[in-house]
Amino acid sequence: MNNFIYNIPSKVYFGENQLENLGKELRKFGRRVLLTYGGGSIKRIGLYDRVIEELRKAEMEVFELSGIEPNPRIESVRKGVEICKNEGIDVLLAVGGGSTIDATKFMAAGACVDHDAWEFFGANAKPIERALPIVTILTLSATGSEMDTAGVISNFETGDKLGRLAPALLPKVSFLDPTLTYSVGKFQTAAGSADIMSHILEVYFNTQKDLFMLDCFMEGMLKTVVKYAPIAVNEPENYEARANLMWTSSWAINGFINGGKRKAWSCHPMEHELSAVYDITHGLGLAILTPRWMEYCLDETNVDKYVQYGVNVFGIDSTMDKMAIAKESIRLTSEFLFDKLGLQRTFTEVGIKPEDFELMAKKACRYGDIKGFKTLTMDDVINIFKMCL
Repeated sequence: MNNFIYNIPSKVYFGENQLENLGKELRKFGRRVLLTYGGGSIKRIGLYDRVIEELRKAEMEVFELSGIEPNPRIESVRKGVEICKNEGIDVLLAVGGGSTIDATKFMAAGACVDHDAWEFFGANAKPIERALPIVTILTLSATGSEMDTAGVISNFETGDKLGRLAPALLPKVSFLDPTLTYSVGKFQTAAGSADIMSHILEVYFNTQKDLFMLDCFMEGMLKTVVKYAPIAVNEPENYEARANLMWTSSWAINGFINGGKRKAWSCHPMEHELSAVYDITHGLGLAILTPRWMEYCLDETNVDKYVQYGVNVFGIDSTMDKMAIAKESIRLTSEFLFDKLGLQRTFTEVGIKPEDFELMAKKACRYGDIKGFKTLTMDDVINIFKMCL
């Protein structure tokens, strides 16, 4: 068990009717707020009007930036930075899912520097030392951006989708009302659940010494996703299912489960390249990759971790042969993602072509081999991509 520092000072309002606290929280940071959101869903469900009413009661001066894309673009970040600088914005309010929140984080950071926001990314990334305060209202359980220090931005001019972590990006306050996810469709609910699951598995499958308590915590979260994601897909207004997924989403990636582990993630750098080239939904890409990655990495040296996963998450008979348990755990993971959640299972189904594998693998390994649960070279990544066809 490695030493670590854990500090996640985001204030969370969880549950229904918590937006009555929005105005007083925003007023702590000033009066001029930039409201950011995506398409028109927050208007269709009446959330936009509720937010505007709370801002009006708090006597906030409101500026808006709409149209933030899934797999958010650097162009949207630049627009937000420009508004922040020109209008003297005090605080940013992101209303939406991970894409809106991620873009807003880098608007908040970009507003505090003189250089272009894209310079926060890449091998020679400039530091993020401060950012304007960020408040979020979550409408999709998936990325955990409402309670972490990370964000991912796409640049289609360069063909890159890159992530960045910095303490300054952590939201100050987040509002998590499960009822705001009722309108999320079956596909996005399923893809979001796959994203949550991947965040946990990226840490769970690790060759470093584990803290037993954290493994138990991760197994509990995985069982929560396995139990409640299909319910949310089929019963979109089931509060218990939506609430469990929402809180699991936040805790899957807020740093708690890391426990000082130093291994890199594996599926995320591979998936980012799929999204960069094909602009597919992030959670869907992770769903297609994850079981193949698990299968590719399995060997006699690491089979015990698969056994632990299969027995404790899916309830596989522990008296079976170890390798049989491991393979059954992979099969059950595939069954959950593709049969129970109904996600597409192959690259072929979503239009991803083999001729792009080499380029995507090269970019996935842009900083060298992926040193995760099992070290992956560029050739390994291409082999995993081939398994996904």
